[in-house]
Amino acid sequence: MRIALAQLNFTVGDIKTNTAKIIDAIERAKREQADLVVFSEFAVSGTPAYGLLTKTTFLELCEEAVEVISSKCRGIAAIVGTPYLTAEGPISAAAYIDGRGGVEFIGKRHVSARREMGYIVGSSIGSQTISIADKKFKVVVGDDLSYIEEIDEDVDLVISVNARRYGKGILSRRLDNISRFAFAEGKTIMLVNQVGGSGDIVYDGTSGIVNSDGKLLKVLKSFEEDLQIFDTEAENVAIDVPFTTYNDRNAMLYKAACLGLRDYFHKNGYAKACIGLSGGIDSAVVACLAVGALGKENVRVLLMPSPFTPNSSVEDAKKLAINLGVEYSVLPIIEAYNAMVGTLKPVIGGTEFDATEENIQTRIRTTMLMALQNKTGYMLLNSSNKSENALGWCTLYGDTAGTFSPTGDLYKGEIYDLARYINDLCGNVIPDEILDKEPSSELRPDQKDSDFLPHYEVIDAILYRMIEKKQHREEIINAGFDACVVEKIHTMVMDNEKKRYQFPPVLRLSPCAFGHEWLMPLVNHYHE
Repeated sequence: MRIALAQLNFTVGDIKTNTAKIIDAIERAKREQADLVVFSEFAVSGTPAYGLLTKTTFLELCEEAVEVISSKCRGIAAIVGTPYLTAEGPISAAAYIDGRGGVEFIGKRHVSARREMGYIVGSSIGSQTISIADKKFKVVVGDDLSYIEEIDEDVDLVISVNARRYGKGILSRRLDNISRFAFAEGKTIMLVNQVGGSGDIVYDGTSGIVNSDGKLLKVLKSFEEDLQIFDTEAENVAIDVPFTTYNDRNAMLYKAACLGLRDYFHKNGYAKACIGLSGGIDSAVVACLAVGALGKENVRVLLMPSPFTPNSSVEDAKKLAINLGVEYSVLPIIEAYNAMVGTLKPVIGGTEFDATEENIQTRIRTTMLMALQNKTGYMLLNSSNKSENALGWCTLYGDTAGTFSPTGDLYKGEIYDLARYINDLCGNVIPDEILDKEPSSELRPDQKDSDFLPHYEVIDAILYRMIEKKQHREEIINAGFDACVVEKIHTMVMDNEKKRYQFPPVLRLSPCAFGHEWLMPLVNHYHE
């Protein structure tokens, strides 16, 4: 029996286009002489659809789309993910369409993702066994695969239609969990996953098949649409896992960031991006991602030196812009800064230089970038990183501003790793001077981040334990970190939740992103 795995990039709410893509894939599967074609969870609607899932008209349109799709399934069966309105409420379902166009809905019983809770309910009837020709398939929707207790012995294949997002390390854990399950149950598992950017989430695809020995038989492309045929009667030989090395990890991050950025722009109708290029590592990486996602012709950068910006930083930024082939303008903010400070003299005159004057510089830069966005349609990209976002080492309404943040869920050390990967991939477009210089906001003379903070290697190690691993301060200190440093970082993290509430959308590239897996009260007196 020939089964087509159709891994497609769907758009939330664009039911008409999604339906057309599904029908095109069905026609291709027919040409490939497939007996069954399988699509991902929420294929008809796109995901995450959030509040759209509570709209009856939206659900009715999805149901009508399934009827249209079923009319194209003469001679081929299909399994299509869709929301479906039941007497219990809206559910995530797999529409099983037989080769004559008949439709049966198979629901998801366990709703465990926060992006779905409150919008859909768990179906009282979960996974079901279907028969096609002489084969039996167990069809499972979403996370129900983690809750299956037993599978009938006569089931030939377990088919999981899913929408599992990308995050660092998640791919390896996903494969490991599925392999363990397949081996324990003695069943071959097929997973068909969503692919594409959808708001602050990116789905990696990487659909595939694991045999009853827990070995990988087939894997579809990561971060790309793909359609492949699996022949159940062929001699399917186990293959090596394609993502195992450290460099694979950086390649995955790069592809995920580019796809998430590209789809955020294109699915919102945006075409062009602007960036404030400082000569530092963060904005350099974001500029490279923008070029990788949108093309150099659609990226414009502004270099906005203040009275405290070294000439070397301006030259480094120019060199990067030339290497990338993007349009750039040098617009000094010295006059604007002096005018602003002068205007504020009755309020701040006679006081010591502090964060007030520093923040004025970053907010002037944001004003200029937003002017470029408003006048020309170049949407502003944020250049933050997770380390600085965690500590609040950023200026509200200044360097926290932007339409989208492709790197805000990456620690500072990961930004450097990504920069080196980009240089290997693209031919050293990021100058060594940017990679080698000590991190600095350059908002006062000879300023270095290390004047106030530990080195980022230490910060990142502590933050990772605190955020991703959910370790208490005592555990981190017992692991060998300086107690005063740990306490300082913990205090900064907890005191700056108010800033993180006001960030732009941040592409979620880790298993524990701020505002989702990590969310603290806006008002909080807990200090243990």
